[in-house]
Amino acid sequence: DHPLGTDGQGLDVLGGLLYGARVSLVVGLGGVLIGALIGGAMGLVAGYRGGWVDRVVSILTDTLLAFPSLILLIAIVTVLDPTLMNVTFALGVMVVPSFARLVRANAMSFAGREFVTAARSLGAGELRIMFREVAPNIVQAVFAYSFMLVAVLIVAEASLSYLGLSIPRPEPTWGNMIAAGQSDFQRYPYLVGVPAVVLFLTVLSFNQLGEAAGRKWSPGAAKI
Repeated sequence: DHPLGTDGQGLDVLGGLLYGARVSLVVGLGGVLIGALIGGAMGLVAGYRGGWVDRVVSILTDTLLAFPSLILLIAIVTVLDPTLMNVTFALGVMVVPSFARLVRANAMSFAGREFVTAARSLGAGELRIMFREVAPNIVQAVFAYSFMLVAVLIVAEASLSYLGLSIPRPEPTWGNMIAAGQSDFQRYPYLVGVPAVVLFLTVLSFNQLGEAAGRKWSPGAAKI
């Protein structure tokens, strides 16, 4: 009935791994989506318009990057209730500066290209040029970079769960499964080892996907 046994609370380990995978994927993919939408919009406007807009966005991103990531996460989840949506939002805020910088750098390189000048000479508006001419050329770099940030957010959520700051027990996540298994580690090391290995393989897989996508679509994206 329990292929991987049960933990100290009598909860099925295999069921916890499967349910924890749902939590990790929702947090990773959802956080990256939030970060890409907010940070991407900020970076696109800053890189294309330049001037004071670029300076304001740069100050905002530098301010967020000045805080240690783990401390920033702990501060956000302490204020918010530790629900799946709130944790996803907190992790999404953490990656906003990364996406803003990536999109800003690419938008600056495309803002002066010939096709942008041609669109402007034909009477295209600024919004149309940004979202119809510049943005499509940045999507591939953002997509390739997103795989690596999914892996980062999965590890970040597991760290919060391990510290007891994310989704609490008995709802299983890979992080709180590792924390719960610590007390019985000497007798039942698989309670820690199994979720740790699953977490490692998942993060490794997303990193490999990110590197492959970076080599195919944007050779410089994987190095940022």
